[in-house]
Amino acid sequence: MRKFFRGFMDRYFHDEETVIFTLILLAALFVMLTIGSIIAPLIVAVIVAYLLQGLVNGLQRLGVGYLISVVIVYTLFISGFLTLLLLVLPKAWSQFARLINELPRLLSEGQALLLVLPEHYPNLVTEQQIQEFIRGLRNEVALFGQSILTYSIASIPNVFSWLIFLILVPVLVFFIMKDKQVLVRWLSGMLPRHRPLMQRIWAEMDVQVANYVRGKALEILIVGGVSYLTFVLLGINYALLLSVLMGLSVIVPFIGVAVVIFPVTAVAYAQWGFGSEFVTVLIAYAVIQLLDANVLVPIIFSETVNLHPVAIIAAVLVFGGLWGLAGVFFAIPLATLIKAIINAWPTYQNLEGPSPPS
Repeated sequence: MRKFFRGFMDRYFHDEETVIFTLILLAALFVMLTIGSIIAPLIVAVIVAYLLQGLVNGLQRLGVGYLISVVIVYTLFISGFLTLLLLVLPKAWSQFARLINELPRLLSEGQALLLVLPEHYPNLVTEQQIQEFIRGLRNEVALFGQSILTYSIASIPNVFSWLIFLILVPVLVFFIMKDKQVLVRWLSGMLPRHRPLMQRIWAEMDVQVANYVRGKALEILIVGGVSYLTFVLLGINYALLLSVLMGLSVIVPFIGVAVVIFPVTAVAYAQWGFGSEFVTVLIAYAVIQLLDANVLVPIIFSETVNLHPVAIIAAVLVFGGLWGLAGVFFAIPLATLIKAIINAWPTYQNLEGPSPPS
């Protein structure tokens, strides 16, 4: 056992950098699992500042000074942040509350549709089975409504915390962007001078993950905006709420598209039934998703994230279970980070030179 352990350490932790990098990863994991919720504003601010840095670099390449570039990009960020906070989210929440109030009517219409099935397919389903299904569905909806009410009441004390969060994040973003060089020099001073492993991992992450997250944010805005315009033109109810769901559906490939079609179909059927408008909405939904997959994604993502579908689904399950929607959004970048670390980690098998003495 001692020989095996010594061989393992000599193979994977044979220099100072690998040991320090392992300690950094373990410390980061410990912090995220223990006090991640406490320092959440700082984490969000660092991520936002990192994503905005691409725009700052673009302005600098055009000859704009660094501080002026930061001010311009930060002004755009604050404008979008306030638009989302004061216009989009309140209206989407209002539509969501209205949809919750209309759930009993939607259930009644769905019940009428289901009760027709035994007449057309008596060998597949009986009226008793349909009634049992409807009773179970009504119970689930009632529990869902109670959960929303309980959550709303319980979340009242957290309003102050959310206000602090919404104030702190923009302030931290500005100072992180403005003092980026100072912070980078400070962090670099605590790392080994010779760090090829960290440089290789950072180079891969800076290309793939940064492009992925920025591209995914842009994709959400485009798909959500096009969906909103389309739904408004078609006259469907809850257009903003459905377009927000459409935008968020691109976070998880394949799964999001399959999930969001259900609320779109339910709202369209409750409004028009099986009419031409209903079919038009489904066609519009399919066209938007096809254009997103075959036109928008190839244009935005010049550097693709080469991950197996099983790895993507596993990452979504694990990180989504740990950190909710934020974990789902960053599941693929985090999986890419893990893959980059595994591929770049030096061993005696991939280092040049003679093997270590036994």
